[in-house]
Amino acid sequence: MNMDFERRLAVPAEVKEQYPVTGKVSSIVEEKRAEVKAIIEGRSKRLMLIIGPCSADNEDAVIDYMTRLVPVQEKVADKILIVPRIYTNKPRTTGDGYKGMLHQPDPSEKPDLFKGLIATRHMHMRAVEETGFVFADEMLYPDNYQYLDDLLGYVAVGARSVENQEHRLVSSGIEVPVGMKNPTSGDYSVMMNAIHAAQHHHTFIYRGWEVHSMGNPDTHAILRGSTNKHGNNQQNYHYEDLIRLCDAYDGRDLKNPAAIIDTNHSNSNKNPLEQPRIVMDVLNSCAHNERIRKLVKGFMIESYIEDGCQKIGEGTYGKSITDPCLGWEKSERLIYDIADRI
Repeated sequence: MNMDFERRLAVPAEVKEQYPVTGKVSSIVEEKRAEVKAIIEGRSKRLMLIIGPCSADNEDAVIDYMTRLVPVQEKVADKILIVPRIYTNKPRTTGDGYKGMLHQPDPSEKPDLFKGLIATRHMHMRAVEETGFVFADEMLYPDNYQYLDDLLGYVAVGARSVENQEHRLVSSGIEVPVGMKNPTSGDYSVMMNAIHAAQHHHTFIYRGWEVHSMGNPDTHAILRGSTNKHGNNQQNYHYEDLIRLCDAYDGRDLKNPAAIIDTNHSNSNKNPLEQPRIVMDVLNSCAHNERIRKLVKGFMIESYIEDGCQKIGEGTYGKSITDPCLGWEKSERLIYDIADRI
């Protein structure tokens, strides 16, 4: 093999021993997980907002942002459940770009995966303890899920991972709702096949073990737009797209039909200032059609303290170093506007 093996990283139990889930954190996670499931399963009529930075690059700024959400959640609690994003992995595979806190706990330094494992767990623990939220993260690497499996309230599988069989199999054994994004091609059938696979039981090899999964009935769709063969972005949040997804669900024997609308990425052409308009467009569709209203369970919004993004090393506090985000003041206004509309 053309690889240098430097060291064996810690097994999940060793990482968890450094930051164990206490009674307080355990109670918060259990309570909030139940609220997320209730929305996906249609037992709660609240909308879910999976909102936060594109990437969680700086613990203090991330906690600052999450703390700002606390009083907002209290004001809209009867209509909205906020599940903040703490995304610790980024799919930057084309070169030496930033791959997330897991790889680089300090973006200005070289990768250190062991420190990254500790840093990501510490940040998630601190966020739960200080805010009372439960958080969402992307399962970019299925092997890494076990380092956070007792803390997360929501898991997303990205557009470039949704076709991968291991992601589908691991999702079938996860205890929290998993959102499957449509692939970059926009093909709904790929996303629907992933949902189907994750909702069923499987036997497979995971981390060297033969495992048996029971199936995850809360696996559902995330619409994030797509890219055509010419590299142009194509939106899939419009009324006709949502009806098409309703029809796709009707044609399959799947549990808990549900969709989250990702308002950034190809849906906004990565212009975060378009996100409020996209949300309102979808809410209009929900008001017009009962099938859409029942299917759409919430939104995924990329938001941080400052508008836009910056290069690594520029040092602006609370500004994304990956995709551009909606700033805090606009994000706060958007949450209240959503609450007024539903």
